[in-house]
Amino acid sequence: MHRLLVLYPEPVDPDHFRDYYVTKHLPLVREMPGLLACRYSFDVAAANGAAPYFAIFEADFADADALAASQASPEGKRAAADVANYATGGVVVLDYPLRDGTS
Repeated sequence: MHRLLVLYPEPVDPDHFRDYYVTKHLPLVREMPGLLACRYSFDVAAANGAAPYFAIFEADFADADALAASQASPEGKRAAADVANYATGGVVVLDYPLRDGTS
């Protein structure tokens, strides 16, 4: 399993971010081929002090190749290009393989 993690710093207009993200951006993301599951939250808290991020998004793919193919697809390119329409505070994008820490 491979995860795409997107961290969003505070945007200029939080209400616009929330509305646009849910009504316009997430439907684009859900069209990406190979997407197994995705989750998001606007309720990001830090263990100590203020949270450095306003929102977080996770998407799971079978492996790194599946993520790369999805990002290179027309649907993936549309979703990536759409980020500028709501993420006025910037964006941090990470991806990594998941390891089972329970065994």
